[in-house]
Amino acid sequence: MIELRPFNKLGGADHGWLKARHHFSFANYYDPARMGWGALRVWNDDEIQPQTGFPPHPHADMEIITYVREGAITHRDSMGNLGRTEAGDVQVMSAGTGVRHSEYNLEPETTKIFQIWIQPTRAGGAPAWGSKPFPKDDRSGRFITLASGLPGDEDALPIRTDARVLGATLKAGESVDYSFAGRRHAYLVPAKGALEVGGVRVNARDGAAISNLDKVTIKALEDSEIVLVDAA
Repeated sequence: MIELRPFNKLGGADHGWLKARHHFSFANYYDPARMGWGALRVWNDDEIQPQTGFPPHPHADMEIITYVREGAITHRDSMGNLGRTEAGDVQVMSAGTGVRHSEYNLEPETTKIFQIWIQPTRAGGAPAWGSKPFPKDDRSGRFITLASGLPGDEDALPIRTDARVLGATLKAGESVDYSFAGRRHAYLVPAKGALEVGGVRVNARDGAAISNLDKVTIKALEDSEIVLVDAA
């Protein structure tokens, strides 16, 4: 099953400094039919204006993955971590027993991110943060794992959940298959371009909720940049 969730029908908010679209219920946007997709709880499409951002605030018991689409995001937290993550790269924060953090766009241009929250397999544990570059050439024509809590994904950023976050870039006309191990919930969003996913057209920033499939074929209708979450 593939359910298309068009970008122009997503919930959202415009705070001036932040334009946000929510693939699932978040903050003041509530849809009882969209509370999550398996362990995937949040997928926000955020545009953050220059020299603004999210001031320090707390989290606990959530795996928070930030995929930077354009610009850069600067992270600071109560563990003493400070880091800048650029376009195409990824940062992960395991909130664990509790952490405070801020995320600012200190760049001269708008920063655009996907912020993805996945529920951890177990509550608690010491909080942690990490960031890693993922050159787009390395994922040309194929998926690579960006963050994972599954065996065999040691090169990815670690998360504490039965899930993986993957990225790929495809040229127009290229296709890639992705296979699922058992009953999984997958959610796919093109950061750029347009795709055909199992026969369904998915445009840039649309969501495709995928379930009850052993394999899906993804074909690029335009040059595309793809983010996929495969979760329990």
